[in-house]
Amino acid sequence: METRDVVIVGGGAVGAAVACWLKAFEGFEGSVTVIERDPSYAHASTALAASGIRLQFSTPENIALSRYGLEVIRDFPARMATPDGPGPDLGFKEQGYLFLAATEAQERSLRAAHEVQRAEGVEVALLSPDEIAARFPHLNVGDLRLGSLGLRDEGWFDNMGLLHGFRAKARAAGATFVHDEVAEIARVGGRATEVRCASGRRIGCGILVNAAGPRAGAVAALAGLELPVGPRKRTVFVFDCQRRPEGRLPLMIDPTGLWSRPEGERFIAGLPPEPDPEVAPDDFEAHHDIWEERIWPALAERSPAFEAIKVKRIWVGHYEWNAVDQNGILGPHPECGNFLLANGFSGHGLQQSAGVGRAIAERIMTGGWRTIDLAALEPGRLFDGTAVQETAVV
Repeated sequence: METRDVVIVGGGAVGAAVACWLKAFEGFEGSVTVIERDPSYAHASTALAASGIRLQFSTPENIALSRYGLEVIRDFPARMATPDGPGPDLGFKEQGYLFLAATEAQERSLRAAHEVQRAEGVEVALLSPDEIAARFPHLNVGDLRLGSLGLRDEGWFDNMGLLHGFRAKARAAGATFVHDEVAEIARVGGRATEVRCASGRRIGCGILVNAAGPRAGAVAALAGLELPVGPRKRTVFVFDCQRRPEGRLPLMIDPTGLWSRPEGERFIAGLPPEPDPEVAPDDFEAHHDIWEERIWPALAERSPAFEAIKVKRIWVGHYEWNAVDQNGILGPHPECGNFLLANGFSGHGLQQSAGVGRAIAERIMTGGWRTIDLAALEPGRLFDGTAVQETAVV
């Protein structure tokens, strides 16, 4: 049986980032192996994400993680340079997020989040309906009470460029990536000792990192551990707009829960299904009915420009849904000290992957949180009643 100092289950953005920061930036001298079941990433959450990044969260930890992610994205070619050349340019489109509130409860939520954001130095503005209309004349604002607009540091970027940069940097620093699937995890008391793969490969581990995305709960169960994380299906629609709105448009989050943003000459949009149950990890059947029944009517109600639109493409991805408080779960599992979790981001894992990678690497190297204090997101909160609810989930 081979042995590795650190084994990471899951080679998407989070797993690759942990390997990258551990080997390339923290100078970890031990061996690091990343196990990825789908090296094509055809069904990976990283590849199927809408690739947004924002600072408009309701918890300081999420703001800090995304802020660090933004720093990395802006300087990606230099940070991810290897002997083969610079890292990829991620083509960051800094066009902001616009949250809209139509009910008293939604307004209260925006105002409460705004207080947290301003305390953390986020450049964000609360807008009256008239101010929204002045900035975005195509929008109908008659039902609105308030808007929240990120003035900088929000937008979208190249998701696969991010992943490839992390992987290349990690490999250049000595991390290995293997194509396999973890089928069993052996434990002795409070320690994970070995992973057994579907291929028959056995790897002993000093530290095991769960970065398995929507499959994280199932991976934890292999070690006999509870983790309330599972797949939630999200269908994304790509559409043409006959009468395109003018101006530099943000990613808009409608009071209905609908989100939409420009994508080149087209737009993309999505809306959580109702109900929104956990699904099988290999369920990628699109929710076609959401378009006709909910998305198109909501778009047309919000803007006359969206009355004449046509779907051009559909894709389906999964959120790794934390059923307790929709926040990331970071650090050692309470029942297994060398089983580190990097899970449960509920739709904001890609944008926070750089910060999570650094934080988990520092936790491995130092035993604590160094650059970003993530004590509030440690796994113990899931079991002791101290959940930290994130209200700004898109």
